[in-house]
Order: sequence, then structure tokens, then C-alpha cells
Amino acid sequence: MAGQLISGKEIAQGIREEVRERVTDLRGSTGVVPGLATVLVGEDPASQTYVGMKNRAAEEAGILSRQITLPVETSEDELLGWIDGLNSDPEIHGILVQLPLPDGIREERVLEAVDPRKDVDGFHPVNVGRLAAGVKEAFPPCTPKGVMEMLLRSGHDPAGKHAVILGRSNIVGRPMASLLLGRGPGGNATVTVAHSRTQDLPAVARLADILIVAIGRPEFVTRDMVRPGAVVIDVGVNRVEAPDTEKGYRLVGDVAFDEVREVAGAITPVPGGVGPMTIATLLSNTLKSAEAWAERDG
Repeated sequence: MAGQLISGKEIAQGIREEVRERVTDLRGSTGVVPGLATVLVGEDPASQTYVGMKNRAAEEAGILSRQITLPVETSEDELLGWIDGLNSDPEIHGILVQLPLPDGIREERVLEAVDPRKDVDGFHPVNVGRLAAGVKEAFPPCTPKGVMEMLLRSGHDPAGKHAVILGRSNIVGRPMASLLLGRGPGGNATVTVAHSRTQDLPAVARLADILIVAIGRPEFVTRDMVRPGAVVIDVGVNRVEAPDTEKGYRLVGDVAFDEVREVAGAITPVPGGVGPMTIATLLSNTLKSAEAWAERDG
């Protein structure tokens, strides 16, 4: 029997509706309207698409959306000047700098320039450290937080389970481990982080009650790497050639979906799985920031 399909699209829609209701409540009780600024440097088509999706989602939730689009020739100092202005702007509670940045701009310096209290992407070292320390005020990166919400809302609480994460990136793998190790809802798991240097990676993957795959290789995880009944969360999005399709390509995850679904207890699709959760969590983080600012100013 095929495993349960965990629809990130449906879960994300529920979160977005909850955010919209809380935004209305916040505006009514304090007069504060959450504000999100997105900063895009250059004309990368994928980045333009992502930023557009985030802005539309923010507007639908009642969040003030401000997009700053800068030419590819923008210098690092000019970009830092824009960020400094957003840090001091009382209408803005969340700042998102779309990555990647053009050559010549140091991403780490730009991300560190964002006020940690407005770092709704969760990439500032302060938030990284707070997350690792289990501080509730930390903003977790949107994708790992979205994965945690998917698990909880689909009835797969990680507490007491063995979670294996394939991939150790700062964007997904490492913060995912911190969330799963935490003491609150969505945490209390036993966590193994595996990667390209892990010996006998298939054997390690088969230990998982919950297998989270963010390794960046199309359809890397096959059915022989999955313990029967395991929950499989596929974070990967890869474009592979498909000459027989209108676009000439198709999107696949890091998991061979069709064959793994035959043995998994539950699995996320690509697309329609983790992707929608990332935007929903961005909105949630922006609201959280606005609520904190309202409380401080109140």
C-alpha cells in the first residue's frame, strides 16, 4: 500500500489563513500592521519569481509588502545602506535579502547587517546561535521550520523518534537538527545528521523513523534506503531534462518518489510538498516579529 501523501500545499494554506486572522487581530488591538521588505539585487529570473511569490503571499495575508529591486551593479556598501535604512524603519518588521547575491557582494556581511530582530529568514548568526541554544525568541530558517510544522500537522510528532537528516547545510540540515533536538513542540527527537562523507549512507538512512532529505541530488534516495513505514520529507527541488514535456524539463526531489512511496509510511511530493511551507513560515515569522515589536513599543 502506498504511503500517506503529506500535502505541503494544503498545510501551508491553513497556516496562511491563521496568519491572516492574527494579522487582523494585531491591527485591531494595537494598530500595528506587520511589514515585510524583500531586497532583490540583479535580474536573476528564479529570484524574481521567488520574490514575487513572497510578496503576493504577504499581501494576501494583510502584511505590508515592500520590494526593493536594485541593479546588478549595486555595490556592497550601497546594499548595506539600504539594509541600514530598513533596520530603522518602524513600518518594517521583517527583512529578507534574496540569495544568491551578485559577485563582489559578500553574503555573510550582508546577512549580518540585518537587525536580528527583523531577520525573518533566520540566517543572522545571533538567530543561528539562539536556535542552537533553544531560545524561543529565535527566528528559525523558514524551510526547516516549515518541515517541523508539516510533521506536527500531519500527525507525525518527532518526539521520541529517530530522525535522520541527509545534508548538513546552514540553510536546512543544521537548523533542522536544532529544531528536532529542541524541547518544545516538534522537538525531542533523537537526531542523526548524515552527509557525503558518511560511511554506508544507505544503512544510516534506513535507521530513520523520520528521514529528511536535503542533499541536492535528484532522486538520490531509493526504496532500499528507506525503512518500511518511515516518514520521508523531501526538501530537494531539481530540474531534470524531459524532452517529451512542453517545458523540456520536470521538477523532481532528492527522493525517487514513486518507488519510495511504496515502502514509506508517509511522504511529501515535489512539487507541492516542502516548497509552499517555506513561504507560509516566512509570513509566520514576520507576524511573530511584528507582535514582538508591538509588545516592546506598547
